[in-house]
Amino acid sequence: MQIPVTVFTGYLGSGKTTIIINLLKQLPASYNTVLLKNEFGDIKVDSQLAQESNIKVTEMINGCLCCVLVGQLNNALTEIIKKYQPDRIIIETSGSAYPAPIALEIREMKPRLQLDGIITVIDALNFQGYQDKSYTAKIQAQFTDLILINKHELVSERQLDDVLDDVYELNVDTPKIKTNHGVVNPDLIFGIDSALFSGADLSPMARNVNHHQAEVDIIELKTSHVFDREQFEKFLSSLPKSTFFRIKGMVTLPAGPYLVNYVFGRFQLEPLKKYTGTTQLIFMGDELEAWGNRIESFFKISSSEILFTSKNS
Repeated sequence: MQIPVTVFTGYLGSGKTTIIINLLKQLPASYNTVLLKNEFGDIKVDSQLAQESNIKVTEMINGCLCCVLVGQLNNALTEIIKKYQPDRIIIETSGSAYPAPIALEIREMKPRLQLDGIITVIDALNFQGYQDKSYTAKIQAQFTDLILINKHELVSERQLDDVLDDVYELNVDTPKIKTNHGVVNPDLIFGIDSALFSGADLSPMARNVNHHQAEVDIIELKTSHVFDREQFEKFLSSLPKSTFFRIKGMVTLPAGPYLVNYVFGRFQLEPLKKYTGTTQLIFMGDELEAWGNRIESFFKISSSEILFTSKNS
């Protein structure tokens, strides 16, 4: 029996993890689903949120799944099959992952796996801001079985109409569904039996592995310091959203560890019950090197404790 695989794509901070967790909560407890996550950097962040929800999760880090980790995906999926014997596998890609190479690798694992669907999450609040910066965001909206319009509750009807106009310009035919505060019916997600990248569209572009190299700078830090919540929130609020697209990780406050979720100027801090580690954060954005000294100063760390990866490197 083939194991169905559902792939979620969507730009940085679009809400993929929240949608997936809400999706899994609606499934029967006996339905064995495993989440394979992929993210830039060396910090396992979103899997911590999944583990807080008692979801089986495997994480691949240090790169984009459709680029430097292509080839390793087969090994990861094989290990998941052997370890968990899942009824379904969900793959959550990094924010700048192009879906084609992932889909092709899944198709090459027949008859063990079946590509059930590629789902693209659109952030209605920020899509118009990042669509001009990200070639990959456009590709994600074009090559997909279903488009989920997320965070539409946070924008006006006029703004939503503008976003939908942009999305329809990229993709007229693919169904588009609004989430309900990050919740969507599993019957709409599962059972699609995708035909994407199954034959005629296996062009050289479909195997492009350098598509996002000029999109995102990354700063990573790890420290044992405990931070005042008010000062930490003030620091986040001071960052320009045109430079800092996404910040996520775990921060230690006097009340305990918190999950940090920052997307284009908006942020949330959520208490963690199971996390026992120290502060670990990853910053993603544009021209971040100029902010290195300020970040080092606020977090009371030395340059040796901070890792900067340039989009131009």
